[in-house]
Amino acid sequence: MSPRSTSNVIRVGLIGYGPAFGMAKHHANYIAQTRGLKIVAVADINPEALQRARQELGEKILTFDSVKKMLAADVVDMCVVITPHNTHARLTIQCLNAGKHVVVEKPMCLRYTEAQRMIQAAHDNDRMLTVFQNRRWDGDYMAIKKAVADGLIGEVFHIEGYMGGWRKPRNWWRSDKQISGGAFYDWGAHCLDQVLGLIPEANMTHINGFFHQDVVWKQMSNEDQVQAIVRFDTGCVADVQMSSVAFVGKPRWRILGTSGAIEDWGEGSFTVYTQIKGYPAQMEVDYQESQWPQFYKNIVDHLTKGADLIVKPEQAARVIAIMEYAERSSKQGKTLRPPCP
Repeated sequence: MSPRSTSNVIRVGLIGYGPAFGMAKHHANYIAQTRGLKIVAVADINPEALQRARQELGEKILTFDSVKKMLAADVVDMCVVITPHNTHARLTIQCLNAGKHVVVEKPMCLRYTEAQRMIQAAHDNDRMLTVFQNRRWDGDYMAIKKAVADGLIGEVFHIEGYMGGWRKPRNWWRSDKQISGGAFYDWGAHCLDQVLGLIPEANMTHINGFFHQDVVWKQMSNEDQVQAIVRFDTGCVADVQMSSVAFVGKPRWRILGTSGAIEDWGEGSFTVYTQIKGYPAQMEVDYQESQWPQFYKNIVDHLTKGADLIVKPEQAARVIAIMEYAERSSKQGKTLRPPCP
C-alpha cells in the first residue's frame, strides 16, 4: 500500500456519535491534539447524536444522517468507525471501497473471515486500515513489555492475563452477544492484543476455549466467563480470562520466564522476581506514563511520511481469530488449530 497523503491536513469523519463511554468524544479529543488531523464531519442515524456532536465539536462540523451521504459528499480523507461491534466490518469495507483510510474501534470485527475481507478491501483500494488498539500505550503495559524485552525474566514461556470480578453486566448492547460478539470482545480484545505484543515473534499453533454461559447472569446473552488458552510454536502458553462471576480475583498479569517472573495487581507498579548470582531478588517497577495520543500521531506519520504503521490490521485479525476459535473450541470440547499463525 502507498500510504502517503498529498494533503497537509487529513480530513476526518467520525462514524457513530453514540453515548457508549463517550468514545466518539474520546477519539475527537485525541484527534484535536494531533497535528495533521482535523475532524470535519460526523455521521450518525440518530438526530440527537448529531446535535450533541455539533454542541461538542462546534457548529461548523458537517453532519450526515447516513454513512452513504457522508462518503458521497467526498469531504473526508479518513473515517473513524465508532459503532456497535457487529457493524464494524460492513462500515469499514464501505469506507475503504469509497477510497477512504479507516480507523475502526476495537474489536476489529466479530469473525476472522470478516477481518480477511476488511484487509483485502484495504489492499484492493490502496488505503490504510488500522484498529484502535490504544491500550498498547498504557503505562503499565509499556513498562511490562520493556521489562520483558530487556530480558529481566529471561525467555517467556507462560503468560496469564486476567480481568474480572463479581458484577452484573449492564443491560445494554455490549451485553448482547449478537451485537457485541460476546464477553471476550470488550476488554478481552485489548488483553489479547497485549499478550501477542509480549511475544511478537511467536506463531499460534493451538487454541482451547472454556466458556461459561448463564452461570449467574441468566438474563444476559453474553457469557459470564470466558477463557482462551493459546499455544505458540516457541513453547509459550498464554491463558487469558475475563469474568463477571469471580468472587475472588487474581493478578492482572502473571508472566513466567526462564530466569524470573512478573506479577502485576494493577496498583501503580509490578513486581519482578529474579535472581542475582544465585541469590533470590525482588524489585518493584513503576508504571510508565501512558502515551495514548501516540496512536493518532503514528497514523499521521504513516500517511504523510511513510512511517511504519504500528497497529497493523493483520495483528488485530489474530485477536479476532483467538476469540472466535476459543468459542468454537469450547462448544466442540476440543483443541483447535487457529486460521492464522
